[in-house]
Amino acid sequence: MSLSHPYPRFELGPELTAEQQAFFDEHGFLHFKRFIDAATVAELVAASQEVERDWLARGVEQVNGIPIKYGRDVDGRPIVQRFAFANQYHPRLAAFLQDPRFAVLFPLIGLPDARMGADEKDGLVLNHYVHSAGSGHSRLGWHTDGLRDLFLGKRQLHPMLNVGVHLNNLGPEHGGLRLIPGTHKQGVLKMVFGKRYFLDHAPDHREVAVIPEAGDLTVHDGRLWHRVQQSSVSGEASRRRVFYVPVVAGAYEPKSAASPTPFYHRLANALGWNPKPGKLLSATQAR
Repeated sequence: MSLSHPYPRFELGPELTAEQQAFFDEHGFLHFKRFIDAATVAELVAASQEVERDWLARGVEQVNGIPIKYGRDVDGRPIVQRFAFANQYHPRLAAFLQDPRFAVLFPLIGLPDARMGADEKDGLVLNHYVHSAGSGHSRLGWHTDGLRDLFLGKRQLHPMLNVGVHLNNLGPEHGGLRLIPGTHKQGVLKMVFGKRYFLDHAPDHREVAVIPEAGDLTVHDGRLWHRVQQSSVSGEASRRRVFYVPVVAGAYEPKSAASPTPFYHRLANALGWNPKPGKLLSATQAR
């Protein structure tokens, strides 16, 4: 069944409705309106900015083995563009993950031991996209979240959900999340070889554009093909922030400061895709 445009937006209640469960089963994602209000959005942005100032001051390069992605803002100022485990560095962000409404989503994973991965995978991630000359994070190529287990040498894919909380009002011109509905049902071969991971950016005729308002929540199956479209506008108008946190099940696998950096992140470092904070700060001071 193809998905019509625009796709339906839902309201998150005390439990999932039969319609919501059926939509997710068929298409692999859901979009809920008004999960948090404007005041909460502002609090979360402010908390992330406090973490950013701390990490820049201390030159933090990685957290629990996951590299932090730095870049430049529209004014040339160094910024953090991809945070990992941000919940471990600010009490407001940690408290946010305790919102009981997140548990309403747990049945979507289909296992009884579902939980928020606050200290697993990459924890609470904040992606801060800016389309400007110095930005290192303005788009993201096609990928699935589920393939991570194979990269880490595991023999099977473990189910996971990726829950996003969007902090900006977006229009189609701002780019953002693109999904291919139904691809959570694909086999492992198509998941591995269907597209060139992170290198393919071309639109797919099957894709759906997720156009959120600030405070909306989305959830998608980790096996779903998705990408982030670059904004067609640049500068301040292109700014968008979105928090992501995994919902996982199965063996508890927390990360710590002793956790190794995964292979694909080491490769990104080797290719120079993750600028070091010290280099950005030195270049700024030399101006």
